Amino acid sequence: MAQRANVTSVEALKAFRSALLVYLSKARPALEEAGSEVQRLRIWLQNDQRNFWTGHLRRATRQLEEAESALFSARLSKVQEVSAAQQAAVQKARRAMAEAEEKLRRLKQWDREYENQTQPLLKRQEKLSNLLAVDVPNAVAHLSEVIDTLEKYASIIAPGEGSVAEGAPPAAEKTSGEGGA
Repeated sequence: MAQRANVTSVEALKAFRSALLVYLSKARPALEEAGSEVQRLRIWLQNDQRNFWTGHLRRATRQLEEAESALFSARLSKVQEVSAAQQAAVQKARRAMAEAEEKLRRLKQWDREYENQTQPLLKRQEKLSNLLAVDVPNAVAHLSEVIDTLEKYASIIAPGEGSVAEGAPPAAEKTSGEGGA
């Protein structure tokens, strides 16, 4: 087993730790924004669009009833002829009602599919979020400790070499200088 560490660059570890912190500062907000978008779209589908198309269906149904009532009244009344405009109004109201029913049906289908499609992705997002909240900060803290340890190691005398690392007084001189004066 080797007696000394073979670290070629503490600066590389510092650069990696810095890059990890930058990644963390960018990844967390991006992940939160993605989660917010998923939630906003769910609310839009379940509330806004459902209310819009339900109201549109109600209005189209009412317009169809009114158009059919006017057409029926015209047919019963011998005085007034059934006009092409009244028949066209009934057809237009039927198309509008059919369109609203179709949109509402599709909306319900999208809502079900949306849940099925997003749930597995949200579970992955949650795992990544936990990783960013716990594991990456722990890794940064560990890297800081490793860097501190390596810097301390580099500042002491290497065993068996008898030389001193950059600017650090030898350990023997520290103890004799402190106790002798």
